[in-house]
Amino acid sequence: MDESGLPQEVSQALRDFVDAVKSTLGPDLVSVVLFGSAAEGRMRATSDVNLILVLARFERSRIDALREPLRSAHALIRLEAMLILEAEVPAAIEAFAVKFADIHERHRLLHGKDVFAGLQPSRNAMLVRLRQILLNFILRMRERYAIVSLREEQLATVVADAAAPLRSAAALILKLEGRATQPPKAALETLAAEIDTPKFRAALAALSRAREEAQLPPGAGADTTLALIELAQALRERAEKLG
Repeated sequence: MDESGLPQEVSQALRDFVDAVKSTLGPDLVSVVLFGSAAEGRMRATSDVNLILVLARFERSRIDALREPLRSAHALIRLEAMLILEAEVPAAIEAFAVKFADIHERHRLLHGKDVFAGLQPSRNAMLVRLRQILLNFILRMRERYAIVSLREEQLATVVADAAAPLRSAAALILKLEGRATQPPKAALETLAAEIDTPKFRAALAALSRAREEAQLPPGAGADTTLALIELAQALRERAEKLG
């Protein structure tokens, strides 16, 4: 690990990519922002490296020159880059309130000016998007269970993919309740403990295993999937009480 808490190979590849971004985008580059688990130095082996490239304009020749550095960084460290114009930032923050509320709490400026420092979604936008995400999660998970419930290896992927929306929703619920900020994983564990159903604790343990190892204990997939749906329903009920 280096001083940022990132593995050395990730840190070096990230520095190389940022140098390439500055070189290729030149004056069109407003800022480079790292967000998510990498920004906190909490990366796991399966974590993506999430960046936002804030641009003054999207100019074809400069973006074309960025193609190979981006492809290389994606292959090396699972780097994912959002390309957004500075003028689009306020609208994006409102439209994708849960995502940008998390970015507001967990980001690190790598280059340029911090366009997210003084901006965060309105309470109403966060409430609307929170409820949408939880309802969409419930509907999507029911469908996935119906399709792949007899295939344990596929359920492991379904469970692993549940982590991001559930954890982000939990962190936002705590924020909207005016409680101390917690990382998304800890926020979900906190809310599950407050609901205090033993199967939720088992489901979150299986969720972490699916994320880290891409597999589940034999026979755990179906029960875990159904428990996560039930947990999402409990979170949705809590979100509905927020006004």
